[in-house]
Amino acid sequence: MRIVLHIWRQPNAGEKGRMVRYEAPNVNAHMSFLEMLDVLNEDLVAKGEEPIAFDHDCREGICGSCGSMVNGVAHGPAAGTTLCQLHMRKFHDGDEIYLEPWRARAFPVVKDLVVDRSALDRLIAAGGFISVATGSAPDGNAILVSKEAADRSMDAAACIGCGACVAMCPNASASLFLGAKIAHLGILPQGQPERDSRVVAMVAQAAAEGFGACSNVGECEAVCPKEIKLDVIARMNRDFLHAKWVARD
Repeated sequence: MRIVLHIWRQPNAGEKGRMVRYEAPNVNAHMSFLEMLDVLNEDLVAKGEEPIAFDHDCREGICGSCGSMVNGVAHGPAAGTTLCQLHMRKFHDGDEIYLEPWRARAFPVVKDLVVDRSALDRLIAAGGFISVATGSAPDGNAILVSKEAADRSMDAAACIGCGACVAMCPNASASLFLGAKIAHLGILPQGQPERDSRVVAMVAQAAAEGFGACSNVGECEAVCPKEIKLDVIARMNRDFLHAKWVARD
């Protein structure tokens, strides 16, 4: 099938970008979206043109490296799907597709569709860990964890840090990412000693990075490829208020 692509091209963060029109005349419906971009890049290189820069790694929906706005939707039209898992059978012959990078102050454009998401790494460094001296690997049953707590923690830990929630949020909030990282540690007994300091430090770092505040629009949940629920944001807010209240005593 024939697809028309309008792709954001920007040489670097210091220069202005623009949409450039490309035609992909021989797209196979069984191609993944990134495979289609690979073929387009091969054609561009053969013509002596600069290939389109885009992020990717595992191409299995695990690493969170890929991600672009496809017709205004983070990761494209398929629910619970990363860009690398999106297939061209979701589109039709003659479709026009607009492809843009994540749009957020905290995600500056590096080149074309590539953005710098290291702000998410700094959020993790601010408190997304437990600092417990464990010595050698402890026995798996040394600390009892209920199945309910384990399930809820693992659901939150499914977050791959792709940044789709930030890109889709009208406030460029990282609250779904933050909530997931705070919840998956805070639900478990191992994460209790630093539960208060963790949420305060990570929320403060998010503000310092330029992420916006959550206003419960819900677009983050709608585009999350791992279908993280808004519950984690409610839990984060509750933990934050508790931590601030306790600190007053």
